[in-house]
Amino acid sequence: MSIVRRDFRASPERTGSETWEAIVALIAPDANSAARKELSAVHGVAGQLIATESCKEFPIVVYGSGPRVRIYCLHGEDALTEDGSNESSLGFDATSGDWKVSLPAEKEDIAWSKAELAKSSNRISVREKSEAVEESEDEKSAAPAASTGGFKVNVKEFLKS
Repeated sequence: MSIVRRDFRASPERTGSETWEAIVALIAPDANSAARKELSAVHGVAGQLIATESCKEFPIVVYGSGPRVRIYCLHGEDALTEDGSNESSLGFDATSGDWKVSLPAEKEDIAWSKAELAKSSNRISVREKSEAVEESEDEKSAAPAASTGGFKVNVKEFLKS
């Protein structure tokens, strides 16, 4: 599985909602697409979760078809400079085909954000910020052949060298 990383400048450079709008423009570049409309419909919830700084260390993940996209948000002094940011466009449409988005959240924000997201989307979910994102069935079946070429690496032995 290929992974692409982007780092967006958030607070105080942008509000949570403004940051989400910039992320949506990146992952759904066609302004008239159904994906763009679905992602825009959850801007309040997504903006609030971004404002809590959950995605500072734990990414928003876009996955399903194509490379997995991990999006982190920069906050505080890091958001004021462009040094650590990378908001460049993707070489593909992350929301083509069967896509999903997983948003990281603090434990106390899970219940309300799940309920709100369910009203607008079945593709956008929330997870406790340190929880891993599930692999899709396509990724599970493709992962061994694509990532290891059919062999396993003994990490313990590898790290000895």
